[in-house]
Amino acid sequence: MLLTAFLFLFSAGLIYLACEYFVNGVEWVGRRLKLGATTTGTVLAAFGTALPESAVTFMAVAFGRDPAQKDIGVGAALGGPLVLATIAYAVVGLALLLNRKRLGRKDSQINVDHMRLGRDQLWFLVIFVVKIALGLVAFVWKPWLGWLFLAAYALYVWREMRQDGDDDAYEELQPLKFRPRASKPALRWALLQTSLALAVIALASHVFIGQLESIATSLHMSPHLVALVLSPVATELPETMNALIWVRQGRERLALANISGAMMIQATVPSALGIFFTPWKFDAPLLVSGLVTMVAVIVLWLVFRRGHVRGGRLIPVGLLYGVFAAIVIALYQR
Repeated sequence: MLLTAFLFLFSAGLIYLACEYFVNGVEWVGRRLKLGATTTGTVLAAFGTALPESAVTFMAVAFGRDPAQKDIGVGAALGGPLVLATIAYAVVGLALLLNRKRLGRKDSQINVDHMRLGRDQLWFLVIFVVKIALGLVAFVWKPWLGWLFLAAYALYVWREMRQDGDDDAYEELQPLKFRPRASKPALRWALLQTSLALAVIALASHVFIGQLESIATSLHMSPHLVALVLSPVATELPETMNALIWVRQGRERLALANISGAMMIQATVPSALGIFFTPWKFDAPLLVSGLVTMVAVIVLWLVFRRGHVRGGRLIPVGLLYGVFAAIVIALYQR
């Protein structure tokens, strides 16, 4: 048990350290590719951190030997967006409140394009409603609809690239950690640092999830309960860490863009894989996960559409994950 606790804490610390290198590297990749801050967060950073999770979902749904393993993959496809829409946004709000004095700000005002984030929530909500609706019905040609989710993500990326502006062109970046003396490091160095950091994040996340499952087993928790309630929190830890680091730097624009982009990936790519390789039928806990996610997204949309959002307004949305956990635990105890 001591070894499990050590590996749990060590892997969590390693994830945070690797995220420091990842966010630094991906910013320079975006700068060298002449991308704005929002697109760097929604596309580059989100795709990088979501890639390992999508690979795990693919292995579960495509090569799972029994229905239980495939169910874990489907649970991950639903649990990821729920964690991002609740815990990750709450972490951003809390971090802004705690760091406002260190950043020299009078309040925790969020400096982002509120209308753009609001549109992202609506875009996500439409896709997610279709995703949940497909889990309630059965028909022969359902697997073909997986391609629509991949097309939706491609359209989202295209839209983000079209909306990309020079919104971060004159903001001073921290030196690339692999080339600290270079004022304009080459793209290959930024890509190398980002790729290596991503590999460390994937490895450390795998260890972290394994130790979390061991702790849950020692507490006699159901494997399905762990897969639905605890594992999604662990798999979305890199996105949450990235957001925390960027907020501490006073760059909440990148933090929220990363979360928004990761939510879009989680709503489309893992869902497409699940629809391709499983019946994509939801039981009660999965349906609860989907409904709570939609409630959280609606709340976020209402918050962002008002503009002038402060960090404190994002913290309460994190409580919805507690509501979800309580309902699921109650269902498994029946």
